[in-house]
Amino acid sequence: MRTLVTGGVRSGKSAHAESLLADAPAVTYVAPGPRYDDADWELRIAAHRARRPASWVTIEETDLPRAVAAARGALLVDCLGTWATAQLDELAAWESRTWQDALAPRLDAALEAVAAYDGDVVLVTNEVGLGVVPAHRSGRVFRDALGWVNQRFAADCDTVALVIAGRVLTL
Repeated sequence: MRTLVTGGVRSGKSAHAESLLADAPAVTYVAPGPRYDDADWELRIAAHRARRPASWVTIEETDLPRAVAAARGALLVDCLGTWATAQLDELAAWESRTWQDALAPRLDAALEAVAAYDGDVVLVTNEVGLGVVPAHRSGRVFRDALGWVNQRFAADCDTVALVIAGRVLTL
């Protein structure tokens, strides 16, 4: 089973994704986002950690192929939006006109790692394409990059779920 769970901020997508693996005997939770010196960000991370069962193994790693290679049991990646952010940070591509060329090899490697994973996979991502056009180039790069990342991962998934206000729509 390969499932992509998408939705807006605070839509309930992470809780839904976690519920899909609640009965799995072993789960590896991959948190592929960047770390910031930001109190609000740390509170969000702490809330996610507190909600996860103690038996789940957590890997905090921006190199998604490396994290997937280290995983055992069912795999939960939360989230592709923070992974894309980390990649754009590492590539210094926020203002780049060629961000797609820079990101493509990393995206391909991540897709290959997930496709080769021998176990259930649940991927969480943000849906950012429903709003206004961002005023700044970096916002437009993020929106476009994540839309591209989401399409590529969705194409490899058996199921895509959209979570809105805690309600799940299977696409």
